[in-house]
Amino acid sequence: MQLHPADHGRAWIEIDLEAVTRNARALSMRARVPLLPMVKDDAYGLGAVPVARALEALDPWGYGVVTVAEGEELRGAGIGRRVLMTCPAEANARTMHALRAAGITPSFGEPKAIRMWMMTGGGDWHLSVDTGMNYAGVRWDEVDTLAGELGACPPSGAFTHFHSAELDDGSMEVQAQRFRDALDVLPTRPQVLHVENSAAIVRAASSEWTFVRPGAFIYGVARGGTMLPEPAVHLRARVVDIHDVPAGESVSYDATWTATRPSRIATLGAGYATGCRRALGNKGSAILHGRRVPVVGALTMNFTMVDVTGLACERGDVATLIGADGDELIVVNDVAAASGLSPYEILTALRSGVPRVYV
Repeated sequence: MQLHPADHGRAWIEIDLEAVTRNARALSMRARVPLLPMVKDDAYGLGAVPVARALEALDPWGYGVVTVAEGEELRGAGIGRRVLMTCPAEANARTMHALRAAGITPSFGEPKAIRMWMMTGGGDWHLSVDTGMNYAGVRWDEVDTLAGELGACPPSGAFTHFHSAELDDGSMEVQAQRFRDALDVLPTRPQVLHVENSAAIVRAASSEWTFVRPGAFIYGVARGGTMLPEPAVHLRARVVDIHDVPAGESVSYDATWTATRPSRIATLGAGYATGCRRALGNKGSAILHGRRVPVVGALTMNFTMVDVTGLACERGDVATLIGADGDELIVVNDVAAASGLSPYEILTALRSGVPRVYV
């Protein structure tokens, strides 16, 4: 690809906010209900504030976060739409006051937190129901133990989370029924109900609930099914050095790759401190001038070496480690598979030490 018009150093991330918006719009059209885009963990590493501002065009129901600080960041940036904290809030007065001061809707799943919310002023909150994930919320078959609290301070919403929505194993249907069973024992049925993540939206024709909670899909990560997102993240790195390596000589630490022929090796200015995965050594690839080139040798903290033998290449040229260049594309899922990791780990790791460029 051509050099970027601005100098962003040896490596940078290009984030396509229009692609993010199109991915979100595609899910909204499929679900036929509003969205609550999950912008937790800095929008999976893409930047919560720029992403939320871009998604305002879709008139979402609100935005999902997991900490008070994440909600406060949105408020500080002027985001006035609803902010829902989907991680059950801590049962202490300081947290309750911070939630209320920032206008964040909390979620709870245990009696002490509900009582403290009520004692510190009450207001909208959502009941977190655990239907099989076993990591947050009240169990679906123990909701009746909260009858006193739910009667005194009814939740305005309720939700659950699927653990394997991308798998056609029947678990999603089981969890949905458990959620319905839990709703049946509530003193009052909340007006706002939500269950579907990205994979569940892709699998379902439409939603029966108030809104859906997409996450990874809108950031370019496919989560099962035939519906594929547009790439939204492009990790670029400049060629910082080039070496002609004779046959029989090795490259990088531990000499895990040895040239079998005279080879030309380009050093890219991105390594595992930049968010690249060390497991990609001798497994991954990059795109240079629209052509795939293999990663050779172990990735270092700051560098990745690729074999550019037979390809015109100069210092300063730009390679793509994730994303598109010409007709070639390296998607996040492919990088994750080659690394033996989750696509979520690939995205969130890109937050460290790399400037973002919004395009």
